[in-house]
Amino acid sequence: MIETNRPAAAPVDDEPDLLRDQFRQLLRYRRLIGAGIGIGLLGGVYLGISTADTYVATADIVLRAPTDDPFNPSLAPDKAINIGSERQVALSSSTANEAAKKLGVGASDFAALRSGLQVTNPPQTMVLRFTYTADSPKEAAKRANAMSEAYLLKRLESLDATRDKMVKGYKEQRDPIAKQLDELSKEIARMPAGAGRDAASSSKTDLQSEVGGYNTKITKLEALDMTPGRVTSAATAPPGADGPGIIMSLALGAAVGLALGLLAAWVRLVFDPAPRSEGDVARALRAPVLGYLPRDRTGGGPLLAAGEADPRLAEEYRSVAFRLAYDARFADRRRLLVVAPRGSSETAAAVAVNLAASFAETGKDVLLIEADLRTPVLASQLPTDAGGRPRWSQTSGTSAGGRHSDTEWPDGRQLVVDAGESGSFDLIPGERARNVPRSLTSARATRLISEADSPNSTVVVLAPPVLSYADALALVDRVDGVLVVCDPRAVHRTDLSRIRELISGAGGTVLGAVLHAPLPGEKRGKGKGGPAPVGPGAGPGTGAKSGKPVPQPQPIPYEVAEPEQHIPGDGTDTVALRTVRMGRR
Repeated sequence: MIETNRPAAAPVDDEPDLLRDQFRQLLRYRRLIGAGIGIGLLGGVYLGISTADTYVATADIVLRAPTDDPFNPSLAPDKAINIGSERQVALSSSTANEAAKKLGVGASDFAALRSGLQVTNPPQTMVLRFTYTADSPKEAAKRANAMSEAYLLKRLESLDATRDKMVKGYKEQRDPIAKQLDELSKEIARMPAGAGRDAASSSKTDLQSEVGGYNTKITKLEALDMTPGRVTSAATAPPGADGPGIIMSLALGAAVGLALGLLAAWVRLVFDPAPRSEGDVARALRAPVLGYLPRDRTGGGPLLAAGEADPRLAEEYRSVAFRLAYDARFADRRRLLVVAPRGSSETAAAVAVNLAASFAETGKDVLLIEADLRTPVLASQLPTDAGGRPRWSQTSGTSAGGRHSDTEWPDGRQLVVDAGESGSFDLIPGERARNVPRSLTSARATRLISEADSPNSTVVVLAPPVLSYADALALVDRVDGVLVVCDPRAVHRTDLSRIRELISGAGGTVLGAVLHAPLPGEKRGKGKGGPAPVGPGAGPGTGAKSGKPVPQPQPIPYEVAEPEQHIPGDGTDTVALRTVRMGRR
């Protein structure tokens, strides 16, 4: 026997498979991705329209420092010029004022004149690049040239002012010494020869040397080349708009929008509490995913899938039954408890019925027990016959008149379900009980489940949602193997982990999971607070013998029916329609 019920191991790290799986998970959020692309396209349209009449002209200026020998290789311009400070000067209001005077721009347009200018410095160069953006090509070139010329003019004025200030300072220091030298020269001319004349002559020589030093500095400053720089590339009218164009803008916007959409989808994926893949379900339950019911046949179809025109659903049920049959833990005891996490048990009921039919098809004696004593509906939805077979637990609680002396479940009622080509199996229908836990844990219920101990026998038990009621947990220690039926998009990973913990704590084992898509008309996350009411999905049926319509059971507060009350499926009527639709459980 092959052991298939083992904790789900971490998948082998296969990068291409992981990437494909992550990409498929991201595609679950198509709306977010579409919204991102739509926003990107709108941004692309805005960019294309806003830049359609934008023109950019550029002028380049090479800066140079004042020098008396421009060919001196020891002179380092980058040491004499702070290019960052010069860039700020080019963007200053004084430069803009000078350009405004040349262009004739008024005070009201002064802010707009400054806002169109951008000054940059290419790396490792002494070049300032004046870039001007305007609504027309001629205006852009005109203003770029005006700005560059205004900057050169302001820089020249600044250098000249600095030189003039230094020359003035040297002259102010030289003039008193020169005056003192003249007076000393006159005094020496009147002095007779001797030691006094020689001392005065020595002082005169010192004063002449000092005056000569100042004259040299002044001459050197006046001889400096004060050229602030030169225009290496004058601005010309651009031949076309600076914008990327509407087509390129749309392409760029679509690319950026796709990136934003994928980012939003990834963030949503990270914080999504629902299982993102079958692997997440397997890891949360520590059991394999045995099947995924086809989307178009999940709900709203006949309860029995055998004999339908589309065989996909029936084949999926057969595949699940085959995998269970080769699971050692199930094959040893042949007891299966089918439950849903919370909300509606409609799909769980379909899985239980069709698995019973699949096991019957393999030649096993199958007993389907409807342990949902709160809203039992299987008797009214399946093609049944009241003929019982003695090998199942038939009690003596049935009187000759067809009424039951014992109203507690199970009361000995047993129906035979005709599954068509799959054969037939027995059904113990559910019945509303006053004390559901006591009925499920009664000795009669235990003897009924123990029928699986007989050779070639299998028992399938359908219980209410495990997180809505504790009914399923009351049966776990008798059934052992549990099959969880859920919509992965309507259940949280924490719910699946909790189900595993509850079942393990009660002494059972999760054999696997069967996944399905949302039921028709059911929104994601619906049914988180308890079982859904029975809807009108189960249409009225006609008895095979009596010809009377079968009443649809409605969810009422659980209570025991009076002995005189007619109970659907108690053996006094027979339902034989196969096209009866499933109702909400």
